[in-house]
Parts: sequence; C-alpha cells; structure tokens
Amino acid sequence: MDANTILASIHSFDPSADCDATTFQPCSDKALANHKAVVDSFRGYPVNKDAAAGTAVAVGRYAEDVYYGGNPWYLTTLAAAEQLYDAVYVWKRTASIHVTPISLRFFRDLAPSVDLGNYSAADPTFAELCETVLGYADGFLNVVKEHIEPDGSMAEQFDKNNGQPRSARDLTWSYAAFLTAAARRQGFVPPSWGAGPAEPIPSVCLATSVAGSYTLATATAFPSPQRPITSTETRSVTTTPTSTLSRTSSGTCTTATSVHVSFHELAVTSYGDTIKLVGNVDALGRWNPHAAITLDASKYTSSHPMWRATLDLDAGQVIQYKYIKVGEGGAIEWEADPNHTYTVPATCATAITRTDKWQKSE
Repeated sequence: MDANTILASIHSFDPSADCDATTFQPCSDKALANHKAVVDSFRGYPVNKDAAAGTAVAVGRYAEDVYYGGNPWYLTTLAAAEQLYDAVYVWKRTASIHVTPISLRFFRDLAPSVDLGNYSAADPTFAELCETVLGYADGFLNVVKEHIEPDGSMAEQFDKNNGQPRSARDLTWSYAAFLTAAARRQGFVPPSWGAGPAEPIPSVCLATSVAGSYTLATATAFPSPQRPITSTETRSVTTTPTSTLSRTSSGTCTTATSVHVSFHELAVTSYGDTIKLVGNVDALGRWNPHAAITLDASKYTSSHPMWRATLDLDAGQVIQYKYIKVGEGGAIEWEADPNHTYTVPATCATAITRTDKWQKSE
C-alpha cells in the first residue's frame, strides 16, 4: 500500500474515459478500493487519532516509511482529494455510479446503506453519493489547510505527531498538488489521451497476448563504447583529474596540492534550522558567522541527522573550525568548545571526508 498508486491514478486520468480499471481510472472500482486501503493505512498516525472511518486523514507515502521518521506529505494528502474530484467529474459526465463488490467497502464507509448496483442520475442515491464523496475529498484539503504555515507556505511533509512542517520548505510539488486538486474541484480537467479504447488487460502475459503488428528489433548490438566486457577482457579508462597536481612524491603517485574535504556533521535540528561551518581561514569565513558555509540537509534522516558540505582546501593546511546552528529567525547557536582542529592531508588523495558530531555544552 503506497500513495504512488493514488498518484498513478490521477496522472493517468482521462476525463473522456469511463470508470475503467484497465487504465486505473480514478472512478474505477479498483482505484476506489485502492484509495480506501492506502488512506486507511495511515489512520494510525497520531495526528489522525480523532478521525473516524470515512473521514479524511493526513496521508503519507507508505506506512513503513522511515524518511524523517515517516510522516504525512502535503502532496499525497492532496492527491487523495484529487482522485475523488476526478471520480465525481466522470460520474456527473456519465450520469452514472456503478457500485461493484470491489468498490462496495469504499462507498459504505461514506454511505453505510448503499448497496451493489448501478445508480443513474435520476436516482436520489446518485446525488447523495456525489455530494458525500465531494465532502470526503474536501476533508483532505482541510487537513492540509490545518497544517500549513500562517502565510500559506507548504513544506514537503508535516510531523505525524504534532503536525508541524518537516523537511524541505516550500516544496514546489506541494503547491502544484494543491493547484491541480483545486482545478479538478472546479471541473477543470486535462485533455483526453485516449484511454477509452484501451485494450483489456491480458490474463496471461505472452508475446501473442495482444493482437497487433510486431517487428523484430534492428539494433541488437551494444554501441562499441558501451559493450560489456567479458571475464577475460580488460578495458583502459581515461579519467579527468579532480584537483591540481604538482610535485612528485617519493611514491608512485603525485601529491595533490588541493583536496576536496567533505564535512559531515551529525546534528539534530528543528524545522527551519540550518547548520553552518565557520573557522579560522578565508574558506571558512574567518570566524564570521555571517560568512559561514551553509551545509546541505538532503541526506538528513531522524536516525542519521547528517548535514554536509564539500570545500577545496590546501593540502597540509591546518584549520580550526566549529559548527553553528542558525534558527529560522536568524538566532545563532555555537556548538560547545573546544574548536575542531584538522590538518588537511598532503598525500596522493584528492578527496577525503571529515565526520563530526555536534558538541553539546556540559
């Protein structure tokens, strides 16, 4: 159960198609059953503890997710709404809702008295189901509204325990997901891509499962630069130096004059915090926190809160440095003494990693 399946449904949405499971249309019985299964898998999030069955909740990627501890995402919660808006659009266009044994549990969460069958626009149940599903979809938008920042900004995720924004701030996809969900709610849909006449899914996957014209592939050999080598072959590889090399060492290599030093700092932070690196040389800002190097948090997880940056430093150079934590409002917190001291190696190595951990005050 993964929210990617909901994303697959809304991105394959063809407003001219019927509720066909072959192309996993949003209103198909399989897509609706899948919607229920995926959404229900997140009802155990603490932030969803008061949500009853059939009511909207914050939706993550998948229940086993551990990225940043596994949280709801704005875009997946909005996608859950968008699928339902797509479904209602097609129901109203075709003036029909078909409740099958596959989709029955989805509908009964919202309208417990509904039964199997085809409901036309003339049936009061049709209008009831459309309005109920629209209300359910709006609930997902309200969940997002509850957890955005006061200025309307949306991050990548929001915390499953307290609803606070987490991870990357102002994620473009979060805003795009809101725009497409809002457009579908208003009846603005993408053009048809031809899902209507799609062939049924074969029950067996064979070369002859689907009728059509087949032609043998003509490019059946690897291009010579990409040909895999055999166990008895060797291949020379031309590489480009990653740093300037100068004097010859006593060994068989050339000593680097400049080294790519990757600084990895393990520091637990809150949303809006940034870790920076500052030190006693020009490349580190000469102890000026406003000239410090900003570290990247793209590899940060709750179990391994790593911030990182790579600098070119002179081989043999002795440096002193510290990490600072800069809050969203600009407040600066220095890690505790002593300074870190490091001698950049003067060897053949052109790249090296330095790993530190935030020094707490006693």
